[in-house]
Amino acid sequence: MRHALRRVQAQVRPHLNWLEIRPPARGIPRLGLRELWTYRDLGLILALRDIQLVYRQTLLGVAWVVLQPLIAMLIFALVFGRLAHLPSDGVPYTSFALAGLTVWTFVSSAVSAAANSLVQDRDLVTKVYFPRLLAPLAAVLAATVDLFITLVLLVPVLAIDGVVPPLQVLTLPLWIVGAILLATAVGLWLAAANVLYRDVRYVLPFLLQAWLFISPVAFSSSLVSDGWKWVYNLNPAAGLIDGMRWALLDGPSPGTQLAVSVGSLFLLLVSGVVWFRAAERVFADTI
Repeated sequence: MRHALRRVQAQVRPHLNWLEIRPPARGIPRLGLRELWTYRDLGLILALRDIQLVYRQTLLGVAWVVLQPLIAMLIFALVFGRLAHLPSDGVPYTSFALAGLTVWTFVSSAVSAAANSLVQDRDLVTKVYFPRLLAPLAAVLAATVDLFITLVLLVPVLAIDGVVPPLQVLTLPLWIVGAILLATAVGLWLAAANVLYRDVRYVLPFLLQAWLFISPVAFSSSLVSDGWKWVYNLNPAAGLIDGMRWALLDGPSPGTQLAVSVGSLFLLLVSGVVWFRAAERVFADTI
């Protein structure tokens, strides 16, 4: 009888144990690359869902992805190129502006989507376990579709302006990867902050607008004095936009100040991952 009772307890006890999956409370949180790879299918599903939500049942569809940077390019060319006569590094201002907008429109849309990814998936976060990093990563991945569409738009604009891409156009993939890493870094910071502090969603449009004005999208970095260029390149977007123009338009080389932008980018990325993983412990309770 006693042996039979022990067998019943052994069969029942596993079902009574409570399993809590949380990142460690102390120490540096681990990235969990193996876990991310295990759940990669879920990440792809989330990215495809975001793409379908953008283009399904829309009047303009993909055309809006083309019109948005195109309209911004024309406005910038009229206001800053024709009226303000801002320098454009010796190339037509339309190509100059669109090269900067290619980076900026992707980064701003990807950051905005990543910042809202966890809040929009509230039911998924509270009821199903998965690596929370997948949500902002999937949002950035979905936004890369817009990036490549804008890059295709650059081809006819450069042809109309008579701009022939130089040999350094071969470095274009490096600047694309840099833009993706920048969107991921800032998106991780804001995604976690948006769960913990709900007023982030109201501040986010202002932050993106301010970031636009301090980035060399409408103007050239050559307007910044040499003494301030090292400080100015603490903005990672500055180095990426200058690099994109150098690769596509044969503009001024980013120079040694690029190291400052790269260092700032990786500091944002590493700290964003660490803080996201640390804050992840309370996402389900706070969201």
